[in-house]
Amino acid sequence: MLNSIHIKNYALIEEVNLQFNNGFTVITGETGAGKSILLGALGLILGKRADISSIGNPDEKCVIEAHFDLTRYNLEPLFNSEDLDYEPQTIIRREILASGKSRAFVNDTPVTLNQLSALGMNLVDIHSQHQTMEVTDVDFQFQVLDAFAENGRNLSEYKNVYTSYRKKESELKKLIKQKADAQKEEEYKSFLLEELLAANLKPGEQEQLESAHDTLNNVEQITEGLAAAYQTLSREEVGVNEMLLTAKIRLSKLSGFSPKLQALSDRLEAVTIELDDISESINDLAADTEGDPTELARLESRLKLFFDLQKKHQVASVEELIAIRDTLDEEVQSLTNLDQNITKLEREIVQSKTELEKLAVIITGKRRNTIEPLTEKLQQILSNLGMPNARFEVSLSDSTSFLENGKDILSFLFTANKGMRAQELKKAASGGELSRIMLAIKSVLSDYTQLPTLIFDEIDTGVSGEIALKMGHIMKAMGNRMQLISITHLPQIAGQGAHHFKVFKEDKQQKTTTGIRVLDQDQRIAELAEMLGGKASSDAAFDHARQLLN
Repeated sequence: MLNSIHIKNYALIEEVNLQFNNGFTVITGETGAGKSILLGALGLILGKRADISSIGNPDEKCVIEAHFDLTRYNLEPLFNSEDLDYEPQTIIRREILASGKSRAFVNDTPVTLNQLSALGMNLVDIHSQHQTMEVTDVDFQFQVLDAFAENGRNLSEYKNVYTSYRKKESELKKLIKQKADAQKEEEYKSFLLEELLAANLKPGEQEQLESAHDTLNNVEQITEGLAAAYQTLSREEVGVNEMLLTAKIRLSKLSGFSPKLQALSDRLEAVTIELDDISESINDLAADTEGDPTELARLESRLKLFFDLQKKHQVASVEELIAIRDTLDEEVQSLTNLDQNITKLEREIVQSKTELEKLAVIITGKRRNTIEPLTEKLQQILSNLGMPNARFEVSLSDSTSFLENGKDILSFLFTANKGMRAQELKKAASGGELSRIMLAIKSVLSDYTQLPTLIFDEIDTGVSGEIALKMGHIMKAMGNRMQLISITHLPQIAGQGAHHFKVFKEDKQQKTTTGIRVLDQDQRIAELAEMLGGKASSDAAFDHARQLLN
């Protein structure tokens, strides 16, 4: 419920403070007095985008603050989902700076316009004469039918399952496409993988084979070199080993004369031993080194396989080939995984369909049971609103697929005349008829659900006299169940309000401003008399005004 609104420096409003009550409130005023300005300010509180031109004095910021009582609404989950602190008495403030920047706060916490809009749509529902076309929208029609059928819990559960179902269907389509794309390359990738697997690649093998190949390919040169080296070291009398042995004997005879000579003798002894060992190693290696054409051919064949694969895959090492092999293995294996994931998703989709079908049957059943009492109530109200021959029908047929609101195709049908076939609202109802239908629907809904604060902005356009009076009676009755505010130019409706505001313009200090004030009983009589008979109201107009208030 809207408790109050404070507006400062907005358009022609310098500053006003309005206190609202529960029940039916009317707002009147001459055309152009600024009733739309009040709605504009309220729209900013509800998340509308700010316009710098709406600032009255450009040297000051515009501030709009509204207080709401949320105790009758279940809005704590919404606050939690928007990461806001819930307060039963909530304050929403909007500030617009001359620079064009805008700030919004909920209970002094900064919020985005999206957050404010999500909250606002649950606080105030504004209907103008241009918005009555909403009644022709199928989503709105589902809201009406489901509210009357008390389908809220079932529909919420259905929508949760439906969202999951659609997500899984989308995932399944992607996986099927991935599989189709993968299958196009699967044969070639499998061939490449088999080729690499058959090669039995091992890290470091190429370097080992290349070394062995170099040895076998140069065995003659190696054996000749080893033999020559061995002869140089071990030849009798003139070999290096013999000469070192002679030198070692001579130094050993001198080693006792000084430590330095002893050290030189020891070093020469070590060199002699090392060269003897080297000679033996050379001799052993020479004995083991021999040509092997068969092994050389095997090495050349193996290395050729490596080089061919590296050229094919445009890499330079066996390690890179191994990495490509592992990647191909994963890609080929992924096709098997795709099949498994597709099968799993298909099972889950079947399960979701089963759940959806079960819920859809319940939802459809409650809707069908609701159609007759709903249409009877609406036709009764429409008859009271000057359409005695009106026929309102609800067409509900089965859909072959699951839809966001269930498995039904819905349409509201209408005809205002006897003997005429009922057609879709947007084809059959005029603007004035749509206004009355919307009022009838809101009236019925107020009996079955907790509606937010409802504001009618001249929804009574196109009606007058007795019909206007009956519209006023309906609004008054709705005001007993909710907070209803009607901006009206009809005295018959204004007279039914429990509370009455007047919007007016005044000139002060060469400036036109818009003001709003609460009317007492005498002021209400004067206002209604003026609405009935103009500024020069007659006694009859005043008497009529008193009758409307009584």
